[in-house]
Amino acid sequence: MAGEGAPASSPVSSGAIRLDADALNAFMAEAFPQSEPGSRGHVVSAAPGHIRARLDPTDKALRPGGLISGPTQMGFADMAAYALVLAHIGPVAMAVTSALNYQFLRPCRPGPLFADAYMLRLGKRLAVMDIRIWTDNADKPVGQANVTYAIP
Repeated sequence: MAGEGAPASSPVSSGAIRLDADALNAFMAEAFPQSEPGSRGHVVSAAPGHIRARLDPTDKALRPGGLISGPTQMGFADMAAYALVLAHIGPVAMAVTSALNYQFLRPCRPGPLFADAYMLRLGKRLAVMDIRIWTDNADKPVGQANVTYAIP
């Protein structure tokens, strides 16, 4: 498969990726055909232990007060975590969220959202990640999530 970083026969490792950004975006489009284009965001880059994603929210993502809604931020954090897991384990559609804890750190003003997802631990059955959501400045995140995925 194009975009692979490590052969499928090699053991799963947080030190190597199996899917690059293009392969992750193609898999997400295929796995979630019901999503409106751009509604879930896309992976900008993928490297061992880290992915960066971008979401360009529409007006539908705003809450009263003109801020990007909490569900939009949490959904984006979950998408980034899913992409990070898949980057390392390959196209395993049934990897699922088993825990997501989100902290709102600052008001999330309208505009492009970015997610930096970092692998904290990748085991045989669980992956634990740290996700930072930011707008203008990566050093001033608007939100932070701890996400755990169950791996089938």
